Amino acid sequence: MEPLVLPPTVFSALALSLLLLFLTPAAAWRPWPRLVESNASIDPLVGDSKKFEGSSEFVHLKYHMGPVLTTNISVHIIWYGSWQRNQKKIIREFINSISAGGSKSPSVSGWWKTVQLYTDQTGNNISSTVRLGEEKNDRFYSHGKSLTRLSIQSVIKSAVTAKSRPLPVNARNGLYLLLTADDVYVENFCGQVCGFHYFTFPSIVGYTLPYAWVGNSEKLCPGICAYPFAVPSYMPGVKAMKSPNGDVGVDGMISVIAHEVAELASNPLVNAWYAGPDPIAPVEIADLCEGIYGTGGGGSYTGQLMDGHDGATYNMNGIRRRYLVQWVWNHVVNYCTGPNALDQ
Repeated sequence: MEPLVLPPTVFSALALSLLLLFLTPAAAWRPWPRLVESNASIDPLVGDSKKFEGSSEFVHLKYHMGPVLTTNISVHIIWYGSWQRNQKKIIREFINSISAGGSKSPSVSGWWKTVQLYTDQTGNNISSTVRLGEEKNDRFYSHGKSLTRLSIQSVIKSAVTAKSRPLPVNARNGLYLLLTADDVYVENFCGQVCGFHYFTFPSIVGYTLPYAWVGNSEKLCPGICAYPFAVPSYMPGVKAMKSPNGDVGVDGMISVIAHEVAELASNPLVNAWYAGPDPIAPVEIADLCEGIYGTGGGGSYTGQLMDGHDGATYNMNGIRRRYLVQWVWNHVVNYCTGPNALDQ
């Protein structure tokens, strides 16, 4: 694209700049929930089930007629900064676990079945197949160690337009996952967000592509973005839980990645499944279940979890590893659900 050749393009660039002043990417997410009083309700279909975590008659999740990802989903990863080999393995194995059969119950693939319940306007469900796509390493911090929301899109542009092994461009079923290392700061990281998703602008990237950013918080704010594997200073006396894969920052990232992938699948262009009247700040299927990981979860309580023989805390199994992943909203029964619910 030649953005300065034609007046309409100049206008588009100016409009984009103004838009970015006011626009917040969808699903800016923190794993520590807002401490609000629960509005619990009883669903007549299941009586007084213990699975009413997050349920409320005030939640009105609606479908706004936009696309969802109904064909096989490929997750393309951009590794920004310095990453250890084992850190990459933990994240790769999580993504490959999403649609893997044969994992021990409760499983990551069981968690994805709730996401699959969401459909497009033709009645087609979100795909049951999620696979690891292509990967791109940016180990030399090509856009610096402090990124804005705008420069995040520039990083993605560099990955899909690289002269050597560019990431494939697939707007129909490709998700682009930008993961920043523990020494990279992103605008509003730690203070307001641990991750977010949106879509790229053609005026910057050349394509409209659904993407998410998630940061490794281990050095910057583990108590905020890697809770409960680290505890914030304002919670004296609370003991951090042992992470299931021995890496506080990456184990904390897993639930944020899951959160964003679920919402990218159900709301890739921010015009499909969300609650609330404002598409600029939608409340999506994972937002509704922030901080809920097990039965009884809500408020400041994660819910009932599992402890391994090694003392690590988790709530579901992958192909070879264990993970702690937040639940997502089930619009069929109108409450948060997960594969480790005690009365399933």
